[in-house]
Amino acid sequence: MRNLNNVMKEKIRHILEEALPLVNLDSDFLFAELDSLGVTMIMMTLSDKYGIHLDVADATPRNLRSLDSIVAMVENKIAEKKQ
Repeated sequence: MRNLNNVMKEKIRHILEEALPLVNLDSDFLFAELDSLGVTMIMMTLSDKYGIHLDVADATPRNLRSLDSIVAMVENKIAEKKQ
């Protein structure tokens, strides 16, 4: 499971680096570096890429705190979709 998580993390890192090249994805508090356009870009890009529904309720400091928390949010949404 851990290896799959690393693969997902690297895929999401690559996607977000292309969408937001000026954002430090390794920041200890990524949410603080994002403006509203950055948050919207993350939500829309990941929604489209993974076929999941991410909306304003998902755009929380907790979900966008770090790359790891973004990966966890996407994995949770994928799991919900499969149910």
